[in-house]
Amino acid sequence: MAASKNTEREAREARERLRRYNARQAVHENQLKRRKRDNWYAVGVLVIVASAAAVLQIFYFNGGPGTPTPVPSASETAPPATGQNVGDVPDPSFAQGKTYTGTLGLNDIELGITLDGALAPQAVSSILADSLTGYYVGKTCHRLVVSTGAGLLQCGSLDGTGATDPSYSFGPIENAPADGIYPAGTIAMARASGDAYSNGRQFFIVFQDSTLPNDAAGGYTVVGSVTSGLDSLMAQIANAGTADGSTDGAPLVATTITSLTIQ
Repeated sequence: MAASKNTEREAREARERLRRYNARQAVHENQLKRRKRDNWYAVGVLVIVASAAAVLQIFYFNGGPGTPTPVPSASETAPPATGQNVGDVPDPSFAQGKTYTGTLGLNDIELGITLDGALAPQAVSSILADSLTGYYVGKTCHRLVVSTGAGLLQCGSLDGTGATDPSYSFGPIENAPADGIYPAGTIAMARASGDAYSNGRQFFIVFQDSTLPNDAAGGYTVVGSVTSGLDSLMAQIANAGTADGSTDGAPLVATTITSLTIQ
């Protein structure tokens, strides 16, 4: 009888130990699960925070107030000329493949000129069309550059100030020298800096060998040359210098286009 009671007591104690063991295991497993869940939550929060920071940083430096100014490197090349003509720009076929001769009157000076429609068909077509309408007669030469590296007279602006005409512009750049050297006698189109489609009605006459460095858009469209009278232009206009004595300004001798004939 005593042996039976001892056996029952031992059985109860064993069951109690098993119950306590299972309870401890359950608590331990719950703690492990909670730690894993908390760890994954923390990792998720860190990922979200890091991603958000990265997005904000990308926006700040590429699209927001911290956008850096791109600085071209020596290895970069100028982007291809893209743009569109503005206004009633004549088709380049008007002058394409043709060479023209004519005269350009500046004050009392008559310059013999040639225009090359084979090398600069768009620009020469524009000059031809404007000569037919009489646009150039009466326009002034507003700018004179007289320096050791360049000598040129710029003419043809709409209002005589050199401002661009927002109603008329074209591109692309044609027949520009790759080395930026424009020999004396060159006639080329003026344009806005960095814009290949900002050629208009203004042109410049080079009266001494000049170096005009290319900008982001390239060089300046060479449309032709002066074949006679350049020495008179230098003697009567260029040698007098600018009105304010600077190397780049309005010519001291007021200069007007008095005639333009092209054949």
